[in-house]
Amino acid sequence: MRILKGKHAGRHLTSPAANVRPTPEDVRDRCVGMVEGDFDGRPVLDLFAGSGALGLEALSRGAGSVDFVENGAGALHSLKANVAALREQKRTRIFKKDAIPWVEALGAGAYAVCFLDPPYGSKKLDRVLERWREVPFADVLVVEHDRDHPVEGKGKRYDFPGPTKVTILRV
Repeated sequence: MRILKGKHAGRHLTSPAANVRPTPEDVRDRCVGMVEGDFDGRPVLDLFAGSGALGLEALSRGAGSVDFVENGAGALHSLKANVAALREQKRTRIFKKDAIPWVEALGAGAYAVCFLDPPYGSKKLDRVLERWREVPFADVLVVEHDRDHPVEGKGKRYDFPGPTKVTILRV
């Protein structure tokens, strides 16, 4: 796993434990590429961050800062190692928190972009989407989800090989 484009292109990242599903490089490249024009030096949120690959790719391509929210011990270990390896401690914050209470505390427009990649099959996806519809805490929501899990709302949808689908929702 590596950073694909931007300031840190080619730098390798540490993968978390086997029970974490990292976003494949081709999916990450497309996801970040489709919204990098929205970064404009503004903050980005990486929910269910895992190794932090999505947020770090965004940082490499122009995000002003990234907040990572993750509560799995193995994922946090690799996330911290990846931030340190890229020497991006000043432009990142790592929160060992559950994503649901985290987003419930956010106000509208807190972030330019939010990458949302919960465990497939989790009801947490629906809860975060519900909160975003009530209080749009990010201008753009990039949702990576299982193709069998419907994401309601007007937005662009992209199918990838395997179980992955990406939906991009905008305020």
